[in-house]
Amino acid sequence: MSASALFSLGTKAMTASYAALATTGHNIANANVVGYSRQQAELATANGQFTGAGFFGKGVDVTTVTRAHDAFLTREAATANSLAAMDASRLGMLNQLETAFPTGEQGVGYAAGQFLNSMVDLTTHPQDAATRQVVLARASDVAQRFAAAGSQLDNLQLSVREDLKANVAEINQLAQSVAELNQRIASVLGMGQTPNDLLDQRDQAIAKLAGKLQISTVPADDGSLTVFVAGGQRLVLGTQVQKLTVEVDPADATRAALGISENGFVRLLPDSELGGGAVAGLLRFQNTDLVDARTQLGQMAAALAGKVNEQQSLGLDLRVPPGSGAPIFSIGAATALPDARNAVNGSGQFIGQVSLSVVDATQLLASEYSLRADPGGAPGAWQLTRLSDGLVRTIASGDQLDGLRIDIGPGLPSATDRFLLQPVTRAANGMQRVLDDVRGLAAASPLSAANATSNTGTASVAALRVVSPLANPNLNAAFSFTSDSGDYAWELRDAASNALLSSGTGVWNAGTALALNGFELALNGVPRNGDAFTVGKTQFPASNNGNALAFTALRDRAMVGRGPLAGGGVGGGLSITDAYASTLANIGVRVQGANASSEISTAVAAQAEATRSAKSGVNLDEEAARLIQYQQSYQAAAKILQIAQNVFDTLLETAG
Repeated sequence: MSASALFSLGTKAMTASYAALATTGHNIANANVVGYSRQQAELATANGQFTGAGFFGKGVDVTTVTRAHDAFLTREAATANSLAAMDASRLGMLNQLETAFPTGEQGVGYAAGQFLNSMVDLTTHPQDAATRQVVLARASDVAQRFAAAGSQLDNLQLSVREDLKANVAEINQLAQSVAELNQRIASVLGMGQTPNDLLDQRDQAIAKLAGKLQISTVPADDGSLTVFVAGGQRLVLGTQVQKLTVEVDPADATRAALGISENGFVRLLPDSELGGGAVAGLLRFQNTDLVDARTQLGQMAAALAGKVNEQQSLGLDLRVPPGSGAPIFSIGAATALPDARNAVNGSGQFIGQVSLSVVDATQLLASEYSLRADPGGAPGAWQLTRLSDGLVRTIASGDQLDGLRIDIGPGLPSATDRFLLQPVTRAANGMQRVLDDVRGLAAASPLSAANATSNTGTASVAALRVVSPLANPNLNAAFSFTSDSGDYAWELRDAASNALLSSGTGVWNAGTALALNGFELALNGVPRNGDAFTVGKTQFPASNNGNALAFTALRDRAMVGRGPLAGGGVGGGLSITDAYASTLANIGVRVQGANASSEISTAVAAQAEATRSAKSGVNLDEEAARLIQYQQSYQAAAKILQIAQNVFDTLLETAG
């Protein structure tokens, strides 16, 4: 064996030790770099040389440098991070939503209660202009509170759109980075070695991409990575990138949708298929939480305005001559939005038309509806889906449900047309006080009740409530009790001619009211045989407070639909203050639920990253130990070369 062989052994040993030292130094230098994977120089024994005395080793070869990488752990960490980002994004928006529904004196419920409480003073001083001005001021306050809350929800919608644009811009940038890294990695792999640092950079770009939108990846034979979103939509293929865009939701132009550009066309991505990521969290907040908040706020605004205006119409104001009260509030109209993809005529106008009208504001629900032609129904049949609970019903034009009347036409929609019905979505935004004249408050009742002076029982008039606009003040009603057990006879006569129009009998029970001519007469005490009560036109409206008393009763009266029932009806009802408290509780539950989900998903993501890091990350203690190991190897290799040099010098001296 020649001295040159010994030189070769020492040189290879030094090269291997140097490679190991360089790799370890690279690990130490990048120990704090996010996404860096620990690298290791791979060594292999060189093939031995055969001699008559056997095989002699030829040292060691550096075959490659590998990185500690686990595809499964990397994928799991990216998925967990995607879910954590979605929960964190939604939680951030819910925290902002909570500020739109303040508690205490700043809340809508308090303002509504103060408005109805102001009617108490009106019952005491129905003629007083200052008292009436206070009522109108309270009406302005409650209308402004509703409108301000609706405006805050609009601002949240704008914030969602801007955040979506920022996230989509970052997604497109990251996708372009992945495509460029695909090209560089594929070109380097063609030379037979693995570009570890480039692979780490691509993994880091993929991890950031997963934080914005849940993705799936498929490796190609050339080392490039194909990235898919939304259950199979291609985002990156080799070096080609499909850009994401923020589009207008075709169902409602005020909302945003996510689209992907493909061959010059934009395809909308269903938000239900986006999975996780900050973008999915924003869209979930927009399409679920924000819509629910809008409809709940609008339901309260519509119910309060509808009930107050209804009661106002049942009374008499201070105009000359007195008339039924004009509306106090106006609200945003119920609308039927045609889908942007619906059929249009030559002028670009939608052919199909749908209109909504509110028939009972107290039956309105905090929901939107989707309307389309019934796929399996007869001509003229339409499929209505209540989006709050998914209840599907078949309707025809003119049908009434949930306090609404739905009219289809005169332009009939095609079989593929769709409409988004929004009975209360914009109600709060458009709420305002429209009554400015203090004389317009209808504090008086058009009807007054009296008991006969000859009555011998303890019964007296407790309350007279006009319950229908059909109540006719030009008719006189008389009730005469014919026994001590509640039997009575009634008559309805023309006030001018005293002509008898109708008559009948009935039985009164404690706790019930005598109902006739659109009014309800409640009695206190117990009537006796011969007792009589009359109801007729109010003679002095300026001093009457009958309708003001009815206004005060609205404070505790159920006027807001509680919610849908499984069979399609409405469950009970809530007062306006209870409805606002229920809305606060609903939002609070959502915030707490989102906070818990965010904490859990963040912990899971941290654990998944820790597991990945334990496999791929750099342990400085281990690297320090390896430095000493490779240093000693390098020194030993240098000793081999020194000895080889001595041997060579000895041979030269001997030969000389």
